[in-house]
Amino acid sequence: MTDAAELKRRTAELLAAHPPAGTDRLDFLKARFDAGLAWVHYPEGLGGLGAARSLQAVVDAELEAAGAPDNDPRRNGIGLGMAAPTILKYGTDEQKQRFLRPLWTGEEVWCQLFSEPGAGSDLAGLGTRAVHEGDEWVVNGQKVWTSSAHNARWAILIARTDPDVPKHAGITYFLCDMTDPGVDVRPLRQITGEAEFNEVFLTDVRIPDSRRLGEIGDGWRVAQTTLNNERVAIGGMRLPREGGMIGPVSKTWRERPELRTHDLHQRLLKLWVEAEVARLTGERLRQQLALGQPGPEGAGMKLAFARLNQEISGLEVELRGEEGLLYDDWTMRRPELVDFTGRDAGYRYLRSKGNSIEGGTSEVLLNIVAERVLGLPSEPRTDKDVAWKDLSR
Repeated sequence: MTDAAELKRRTAELLAAHPPAGTDRLDFLKARFDAGLAWVHYPEGLGGLGAARSLQAVVDAELEAAGAPDNDPRRNGIGLGMAAPTILKYGTDEQKQRFLRPLWTGEEVWCQLFSEPGAGSDLAGLGTRAVHEGDEWVVNGQKVWTSSAHNARWAILIARTDPDVPKHAGITYFLCDMTDPGVDVRPLRQITGEAEFNEVFLTDVRIPDSRRLGEIGDGWRVAQTTLNNERVAIGGMRLPREGGMIGPVSKTWRERPELRTHDLHQRLLKLWVEAEVARLTGERLRQQLALGQPGPEGAGMKLAFARLNQEISGLEVELRGEEGLLYDDWTMRRPELVDFTGRDAGYRYLRSKGNSIEGGTSEVLLNIVAERVLGLPSEPRTDKDVAWKDLSR
């Protein structure tokens, strides 16, 4: 068994062999992965040691104290939080060896080709087609709201491979090379002025069958692993006290007493407590994850994350008064990472509006919590047993 003492010993050996001050950043990250200290709960040879997931904090603390570089997780959040656990669970040995190391080191950024213009909340109704031709699949369709597609080398993609069966049964999961011919990434400018999202057009894109993840027609089950991890990654981020959206408004409250009113004080106290409850709940959820894959509970965290961000950012704009109506820069930009709490109060207010849409709309997540966490009866669905091709669109 690998315990905390063993991990500290291995971390000390890594630091001795590759002193952070004199080692190239990428070389250090590769050495860390090879030493099994990237994600310690992964198997040996894949960046881990088969240790308890909770012990990752031991390694991270030792490396942070030594000034070691991290892998800039915000830049590749989709790869680390969604693609990696899905590849680990469903990938072949060759796929795991090929993709996990450059994904963790940040050499290859990932994006997610799931949502479509005609199948947003109803993800299983997607229409992007993948047709089997020899050892390849030919993919045609359109995806939307694709974060980081303009920076990504790889994408996790779900496409319809059998239109003659009900919608959930005819989907297959692929790993798509974003540099392949036929992949066209176009920016979607948001209310913030940035083009953090993209729409992606796929025209006769050829994907080798060796880059299929899971069995043909089993893509919906594979995608559930991705989606459950996505909600935990968005809603259950590890934060210090007053981390996230509550931090800037608390700082303003302390530093600007002239802005305070009794009503704003009461609302801030309520939201501060709710943010702290959400933070501690996220910590408990991460501890539960040490026992296995995330389940539907992550939907509750994602719901709380979206609601709190929108309420807190709205309070911050009100607290700042006329200053809260200002906006720093509307310049069209295509950022390398998603920053929910960056820039000024106006940016935080506008950006938070997307929190209740991305990673599953709040309405869909409420249904998931009701049915899969609370065990309430499912809503009537008339399309469950109808072939996808026969559905009205």
